[in-house]
Amino acid sequence: MRDVVTAVWDRRSGYWLVIALLIVAYALCAAQGTTDPSPWALIVQLVTVAVVLWVTEAHQRVQHTAWVILSIAAAATLVVTLLGLRGDVLDIALSAASALAFLLAPVAIIRHQVHRRGLDVEALLAAIAAYVLVGMFFTQVYNLVALVTVAPTFGDQTVDSLSSQLFFSFTTLTTTGYGNIVPVSPGVQGIAVAEAITGQLFLITAVARIMRGSRRPAYEEAKTPGPHLAAGSSPGGQS
Repeated sequence: MRDVVTAVWDRRSGYWLVIALLIVAYALCAAQGTTDPSPWALIVQLVTVAVVLWVTEAHQRVQHTAWVILSIAAAATLVVTLLGLRGDVLDIALSAASALAFLLAPVAIIRHQVHRRGLDVEALLAAIAAYVLVGMFFTQVYNLVALVTVAPTFGDQTVDSLSSQLFFSFTTLTTTGYGNIVPVSPGVQGIAVAEAITGQLFLITAVARIMRGSRRPAYEEAKTPGPHLAAGSSPGGQS
């Protein structure tokens, strides 16, 4: 029993760590005044994916493979940052790696939570973490599009930067839509529509997941013996 409680507490602590890392990654991206991806944010994102794989109890082989790949990517990013290397190809590679990292993490969380039952702190933290990860993923998609295309993403009136892409992504995901940043190209507009739909579907499924976890299914309740049967009594009242 003690081992079970310890394991559950470790997973909950892990989701708190995931959210803390997401806050750091968000702050690093928000501080970026250009479209150039932040290498330090990428390192934090890679660490976040590694923590997510641990928290979601991914297969050991998957975790070991991911650790090797993430370690190599983090080391390469660190070397590039320390040497001050820049370039369009390198920026595209960093942005694509960030998008891939933020795509894998929410998928792992959702896959882990689908097989769980019960409304607890872990379920709530997992929903928050996955939701933020989806917004960060679309941020990197906008950033990748801005790097590979010549036309501005949001028009001439808005500074096209990772910070503005981050702000636009979360206002689109939450369907807030302040209107101060508007995509001009059809491709980015299509991505924005996909993100808005994803955000709404995520909220619907998250609420359904919480409601499903807060009560026992009918078929499980039917299998639960009544008090008289649990005490060893027969259905007719005779022991």
